[in-house]
Amino acid sequence: MAAPLLPFLHLDSLWLQVTGSRCNIACRHCFISCGPKVDRHAMMTRAQVQVAISDAERLGCRAYYYTGGEPFLHPEILDLIDDGLASGPLHILTNGMLITREIAAELAHRSAAADYSLDLRVSLDGLSAAANDPIRGEGVFEATTTGIRRLVEAGIEPSLALTLVDPAGASPEGRTAMLGFLRALGVERPRLKLIPPFRIGREAARSGRYGPEARLAAEDLDDEAPWQLGCGTSRMVTANGVYTCPILIDYPSARLGDGLAKALVPIPLAYRACFTCWEEGFSCRS
Repeated sequence: MAAPLLPFLHLDSLWLQVTGSRCNIACRHCFISCGPKVDRHAMMTRAQVQVAISDAERLGCRAYYYTGGEPFLHPEILDLIDDGLASGPLHILTNGMLITREIAAELAHRSAAADYSLDLRVSLDGLSAAANDPIRGEGVFEATTTGIRRLVEAGIEPSLALTLVDPAGASPEGRTAMLGFLRALGVERPRLKLIPPFRIGREAARSGRYGPEARLAAEDLDDEAPWQLGCGTSRMVTANGVYTCPILIDYPSARLGDGLAKALVPIPLAYRACFTCWEEGFSCRS
């Protein structure tokens, strides 16, 4: 069965793996198996980030996303934030554990001074230490919620990203509980990003690999697919080159070359993770 080919519409958003696969924690569901000693993908230099942003801006890009690993491990993260905000809205995906009061104040200052918006997406996997820490590590819940409070105190309201390792989180009751949780932390206008588990990386060991049925055929897609799926309007840049999306950076066949200009091409949805995105109606975008 041939994989369906997804057209590329335009470059709406650019993802940058600024800290590669280096993270301060090693979550059991991480689909690219990041961790404190994982350097499979190197940290990007500031020059590499600037080149990618400049190339993307010339190609009409309208938003930028910093991810990792953990972006706040980057020694030049504040400079990188300046670089991103100079070109467009900037979204940062973080576990929030490294948000000190000083960092929160710097973020608030940059957000207020910029022409574009700065948005932080903070990740948790449960609304208590008992629910979260078996997935993310001991003490993570306390450190992350402290980071959220510091952002709120500085005047920044982050969104909450929660991977649905417990499917009950997607229920109306689960969403209501999450919104209440954020309000209790001081977030007046709570926002949620619910993420389905992808059975690759560490998640494959935690919950099992994909079965043979998890494949897409051409007839599975409709005309909305390039708009719904992130890979129809975005690309992922790492220190190792350009990839179709943030989920597939460990697949050599998903590498589209060294630069953006030649990476804006149709791509085959040949990966099991593509099945999850389509079936769940998921996009990495905020």
